[in-house]
Amino acid sequence: MPLYMNKDEQIELLLTKGVEQILPNSDFVRSQLNSDKKLTIYCGFDPTAPTLHIGHAITLRKLKQFQDLGHQIIFLIGDFTARAGDPTDKSIVRKLLSEKEIKTNLKLYKKQASSFISFSGRNKALVKFNNDWLGKMRFADVLFLASQMTVEQMQKRDMFVKRHQEGKPVYIHEFLYPLMQGYDSVAMNVDGEVGGNDQLFNMLAGRALLKQLKNKEKFVITMKLLADSGGKKMSKSEGNMIALSDKPEDIYGKVMSWEDSMMGVGFELCTDLSNKEAQSILSGNPRDAKMRLAFEITKSVHGEKSAIFAQDQFVNTFQKKEIPSDVKTIKSGDMEFQDILIDQNIVSSKGEARRLVEGGAITELETNKTISFEEIKKVPEKGTYKIGKNRFIKII
Repeated sequence: MPLYMNKDEQIELLLTKGVEQILPNSDFVRSQLNSDKKLTIYCGFDPTAPTLHIGHAITLRKLKQFQDLGHQIIFLIGDFTARAGDPTDKSIVRKLLSEKEIKTNLKLYKKQASSFISFSGRNKALVKFNNDWLGKMRFADVLFLASQMTVEQMQKRDMFVKRHQEGKPVYIHEFLYPLMQGYDSVAMNVDGEVGGNDQLFNMLAGRALLKQLKNKEKFVITMKLLADSGGKKMSKSEGNMIALSDKPEDIYGKVMSWEDSMMGVGFELCTDLSNKEAQSILSGNPRDAKMRLAFEITKSVHGEKSAIFAQDQFVNTFQKKEIPSDVKTIKSGDMEFQDILIDQNIVSSKGEARRLVEGGAITELETNKTISFEEIKKVPEKGTYKIGKNRFIKII
């Protein structure tokens, strides 16, 4: 938070910036924040992928606001819940992850989160793992926990209703997921939880369990989702994710490829700028505004020096029509073009590669040739390729 803010202004910012809902209400949370009590607030992150992404940074920023006010924040890694994976917004059941896959996925999580919250100093954030309690539960404990929620409550969940209507199965372990996440609140005896608006059902399960088992009121703050005009949120499954492991120039370029309609919510959710500052920027030239947004987001992940480098690269590449000086160069070997792009982290999936081909967004720069569906499945010819608006690869 800006140093010039007094406590009341900090609280107001915390309760409004990027916030979708507050339960039970904002007055309850405000009274808690104005008390002398040191609150405990957490957000959970399931390691179902090997990197956090820009959507996770939204909740990390909100945790930082609590930390700046002197409260205890917990960065919870869901190394047990990740086994099943959150079924939210999933039209098919997730693949069960092995313990080895989960341990590999979570390796970078704390380091990446440290760009937004502090794990050192007088009021350092705590790191906890929910396998420490969920992994030790006996079947009798699971039965008791399951007795706290009804099938009717679960059936009200939108994604379960949708799957039932489409004749798709809903598995028992998916019913158990909200209970597992909800029990995290009980095990840590927290005062509040922060999460994306798509996590409301799971967060309310925790609020209900904490009330039933410990007679304690937990507040819930849900954050707006970073989504395009069609409502598609930024995520790995949608193929439009900005990973915190992405290079500075890739983050900058990906933001520059966003629809103009996303700039307002981008400033609100992904920067520390005040609404007044953001509105002033947005009232100017749209291109300059988007470049400022890309700069701020890149800076928040990699620092100002890297953001300046990324901006210079973008200007040289797109405004001066130059190829980046550090373009990735590889030998094709016998790999298919789409497999090379995935292996080099240029695209996240074959689906993303196909969508780019469909949009005519993969070209060889020397010949200005657009790559076809047939060519994406073959060993590529040598050349420098532009993938989308901001990614390049040189194949030798």
